Amino acid sequence: MAQNVLYLDIAGNPQKWIDRNLAITYHAKGLVAWSYGSDSFTYRGGISRMTGQQVEITSATIIAVRGESKVQRWNRPPTLTNQALFARDLHICAYCGNNFPASKLTRDHIHPLSKGGNDTWKNCVAACERCNHKKADKPLEKTGMKLLYIPYVPNQAEFLILKNRKILADQMEFLLSLVPSHSRIRQNS
Repeated sequence: MAQNVLYLDIAGNPQKWIDRNLAITYHAKGLVAWSYGSDSFTYRGGISRMTGQQVEITSATIIAVRGESKVQRWNRPPTLTNQALFARDLHICAYCGNNFPASKLTRDHIHPLSKGGNDTWKNCVAACERCNHKKADKPLEKTGMKLLYIPYVPNQAEFLILKNRKILADQMEFLLSLVPSHSRIRQNS
């Protein structure tokens, strides 16, 4: 499977992962403002009618695309999914501290939804099935259980790391430079 390209807005804010074909399309349309990183790939196309030469486009694996800066998207909390939540929490149960595969983890609401809690990054943690069942829909203070780590909202750079399992070294270096120091991803890298 081919590596994805990290798409940045014109201001250098990471936005999303795109496939290599879309990156080449941005190059062909002249929309790539600048690129970054030591990794690159070359696309070889058909024969140009004007030059008689085979068309070649080389792209870095991090590209900034012309257009408006997407600062609003950069500052918006990423979508909360179980996959991203478990990755943020390093697949560690917030109550017993054991490491589990995703199939054995659940999303636990610290302040239960049934008691007015919200489905947000700061109210959710990864919990093993046993601990989640033990806590049930009770507030944490009534269970005798303690949180082993504090939940937080990942920024867009951290979220992109959480979403992609195959990140090249230069992409990871770029994204980690934008991840806050309190992130468990930074502490684990």
